Amino acid sequence: MVRVPGGSFAMGSEDFFPEERPVHTVTVEPFWIDEHPVTNAEFRRFVKATGYVTVAERPLDPDDFPGADPADLVPGGLVFQRTTGPVRLDDYRRWWAYVPGASWRHPRGPAGSLDGLDRHPVTQIAHEDATAYAAWAGRSLPTEAEWEFAARGGLDAATYAWGDEFEPRGRRMANTWTGRFPWEFLPARGQSEQPGTTAVGTYPPNGYGLSDMTGNVWEWTSDLFTADHRRPAPASCCAPANPIATESDTAERFPRRVTKGGSFLCAPNYCLRYRPAARQGQTEDTSTCHLGFRTVMRDGANDGRSR
Repeated sequence: MVRVPGGSFAMGSEDFFPEERPVHTVTVEPFWIDEHPVTNAEFRRFVKATGYVTVAERPLDPDDFPGADPADLVPGGLVFQRTTGPVRLDDYRRWWAYVPGASWRHPRGPAGSLDGLDRHPVTQIAHEDATAYAAWAGRSLPTEAEWEFAARGGLDAATYAWGDEFEPRGRRMANTWTGRFPWEFLPARGQSEQPGTTAVGTYPPNGYGLSDMTGNVWEWTSDLFTADHRRPAPASCCAPANPIATESDTAERFPRRVTKGGSFLCAPNYCLRYRPAARQGQTEDTSTCHLGFRTVMRDGANDGRSR
C-alpha cells in the first residue's frame, strides 16, 4: 500500500459530463491505498482462505427479477462483445451481453480462464464482493473523494492522473481503447490483439506512485451514487468534508455505488472517463469484465470523513 498525505483539493470537473459538476473544495485525511487494483492472484488467496462465493456465482433470486423466465435466471456476468463494424452508440446492448457462467474465475465466460492473468486486475466483482475482500484484509473501500484525491497524485485540477496532455511526448499512459469504439481496436503498448485488461503496473504510476488509477478497470468506491456529488449539500460559508453518502440518498431497488477511473473500454469517441474527476453509478449487484476495485486503510479515528 502507498500512503497518501491527505489535504484539500478541487473535486470534480466543469469540462466534461454533468455528473462531475460543480467543482468544489473537499478535504480528506491521510490514508493508505493499494498501489494497484486487487489482482486475480490476490483475490484467489482470499477465496481459498474463506471459501467465499461471489455474487456472479450465486443462484439468482426470482423475487429480484419479477416477470423473468426462471430458465433465464442463471448465474453470470456482463461481458463485452466487440462489434464487427460501426454501430450507433446510444444503446449499450449492442456491445454488452449477459453471459451465464461468467465470474471472476472466467471473466469472459465459462470457456475462458485466468491462465497468465495472475497480475491482471480481478473483474466480475460486485460491490458486496469488494467489501467482503476489504473486510477480510482489515481494510475498507475508498470513498469517492479519497479515490479522486489519490488518483490526482498531487496534480490538483489536472485533466488526467499524469497532467493535462493525454499522451505526453507520444507516450501512452493508461490502458484505454485505441481506435473507434466498439469495433476498431488498434493495440498499443501492453495490449493484446483483443481489448482487455493489462497486468497492473504496465503503465507509469502517478505522482503518488499509484498504478492504473485510470484505465484498465473501473473501481468500486463506498459511496452511493447521486447525480450531484456534493454531499452533504454545500453550505455558503465552507467546503464540505470528505463526503460519504447514506442509504437515504437513493430509493432504488438496487442501489448504485460510485465507480471511478474508466477502463480499457473507454475511448475518445465513447465514454472519455479515464480521468480522476470522472464518475458513474453502478448497481451494487453488477459484475462485468471491466470492473474491479482497490482498498484503503485509515489511521486511528479517521473513518473516511474529514473535519
